[in-house]
Amino acid sequence: MTKPHTYRDVVRREWIDYNGHMSEAFYVLVFGYATDRVMDALGMDEDYRRRTGNSLYTVEAHIRYLRQAVLGDELTVTTSVVGSGAKKLHLAHEMHVGGELAATEELLGLHVGAGDKTVPFDGAVAAEIARALPGPDRHPPDWIGRAVQSGPAQSGAAQSNQGRS
Repeated sequence: MTKPHTYRDVVRREWIDYNGHMSEAFYVLVFGYATDRVMDALGMDEDYRRRTGNSLYTVEAHIRYLRQAVLGDELTVTTSVVGSGAKKLHLAHEMHVGGELAATEELLGLHVGAGDKTVPFDGAVAAEIARALPGPDRHPPDWIGRAVQSGPAQSGAAQSNQGRS
């Protein structure tokens, strides 16, 4: 097991919205850059992508906005590999501002090759992913696996009828 990967950036003027803080789109951008850093560390760098034609496609992401970031704030994103399969990678990003947790992103990526078909990770990449997985001394964050909901969980029928008279 390896320690979490780190990406650093600073909130730029063009990232600030009409409310005076970092717009939600740029949280996604920063998490994307952090994913790129992890891909490089796992062996899916630019050379790998060019040589194999394979890459990682994000197919699902869940972001929690916990604290505002403003112009000039230093962002530190730590990323942990929390799960994997032959063709998939499950990541957990945590963005900190001034030592405080500001946002999280849970991401599921699929390893895709020619024709946008999923393909297994090659042996070297699979080995790096296996080394990055949590071991007995490190557990995945407790916030992964959450769902978006506005109140207590309801059945699908109750949700679809909610608000109808």
